[in-house]
Amino acid sequence: MELRPDEITALIKEQIRGFDTKIRRDDTGSVVTVGDGIVRIHGLEQCMLNELLEFDNGVRCMALNLEQDFVGAVMLGSDADIKEGAAVRRTGQIVSVPVGEELLGRVVGSLGNPIDGKGAVLTTETRPIEKIAPGIITREHVKVPLQTGIKAIDSMIPIGRGQRELIIGDRQTGKTTIALDTIINQKGGDVICIYVAIGQKSSTVASVVQQLSASGAMDYTIVVAANASELAPIQYIAPYAGAAMGEYFVEKGKDVLIIYDDLSKHAVAYRALSLLLKRPPGREAYPGDVFYLHSRLLERAANLNENYGGGSLTALPIIETQAGDISAYIPTNVISITDGQIFLESELFNSGVRPAVNPGISVSRVGGDAQIKAMKKVAGSLKLEYSQYRELQAFAQFGSDLDKDTKERLDKGERIVEILKQGKSAPLSVANQIYIIFAVINNYLKDIAVDQIGEYEEQLFSFMEETHSELTAIITKEKVLTSSDEQNLNAIIGEFTDKYIKSH
Repeated sequence: MELRPDEITALIKEQIRGFDTKIRRDDTGSVVTVGDGIVRIHGLEQCMLNELLEFDNGVRCMALNLEQDFVGAVMLGSDADIKEGAAVRRTGQIVSVPVGEELLGRVVGSLGNPIDGKGAVLTTETRPIEKIAPGIITREHVKVPLQTGIKAIDSMIPIGRGQRELIIGDRQTGKTTIALDTIINQKGGDVICIYVAIGQKSSTVASVVQQLSASGAMDYTIVVAANASELAPIQYIAPYAGAAMGEYFVEKGKDVLIIYDDLSKHAVAYRALSLLLKRPPGREAYPGDVFYLHSRLLERAANLNENYGGGSLTALPIIETQAGDISAYIPTNVISITDGQIFLESELFNSGVRPAVNPGISVSRVGGDAQIKAMKKVAGSLKLEYSQYRELQAFAQFGSDLDKDTKERLDKGERIVEILKQGKSAPLSVANQIYIIFAVINNYLKDIAVDQIGEYEEQLFSFMEETHSELTAIITKEKVLTSSDEQNLNAIIGEFTDKYIKSH
């Protein structure tokens, strides 16, 4: 074979002309120590906070501590195959989750990976889990009600779209039930719901999904689950991931309800991470920034004004107390961040008052602004009369000689407590809530035995639906109760009550 020098020269010249002189730099570090789900890495000088880092075996971790010589990262997968000296490279991406309509009806993990066995979630868009909360210029004051369908809440502690209302109480007092009933009550409405389960048992999450599916609520709900068996970093990410998924819809002008169940376990997961990252512990061994942990999350709940899309994100965080102690560290932190709290009491729950809402220390700082005018008019004195009853009840047990006025107040208070009782997964329409509250406030129940009030209530709702559906339609549409409507309602409920008493 003959060698042709001119051809070889031409080929070399062509290769020199096409040679890429750009220097590429792969930012790679090496593992110094690994253990307990925490990895310390040397050599990643340009690393960003919350950046995804990747090992050669495909497992990822998240940078949380940016020190002078090292990066402290938390594992987002198993560290079993990670050894000292292993290479770690930057991805240049902040931890993000998939967002979009495709997530509705699905159960996903903290990083958006499906865990319901229904195949991949085919979304095209992702969002970083952290985002700076909307500023004051972009917000509108909270004025549109978010109906929970729960009489005790809609009448005395109303929640508005864009509000942050804390649900607080001991374990097994019905906190999750209130949150789920609120989701179920949005059926047929325009609110998208997100339920974030943090540190719950897998069986608990499965029963929540089953309950939502049975009520037809999964069609407009996303469930984000970071179960108790998951790593602490996965539990830490979960609520931020849920907020990012919700913000996608908010920016499209939609109303979103997000439930964080619960932030006590979230704080515990963050404490575990912080201690392992050797951050200095403070009160109750929580790190100094545990307040910021929840404030930056809950501040993302907002009611945006029309210039910024007009959507809203309403947050219902849940906090578990120990023996009713709301002055503990995490409860006081979250109470000070939120716009009010619904306090559930073990004593009330065990005595059969369910939902076990204590109206004395439950409050909504948005108040009547987030209540329809008809409900405001009817239930204006309800909370005061309930609270007075609770006080009188405490004194009445010490003496047998009670005057007529006190006896009447106690009798009315008993009936108020009875009408505020409500079954699980049985949210009520606003009109029905107004009818029964109107009846008790205007003393139509005074001649009805307390144990018959449940039956009276059911029959009243059926009677109104069958014979006065036009009044229900007016209240539902207009959301007001005019003087003529009130006179009409007085006559209707008076007539129904007389019939009921005669038949019994």
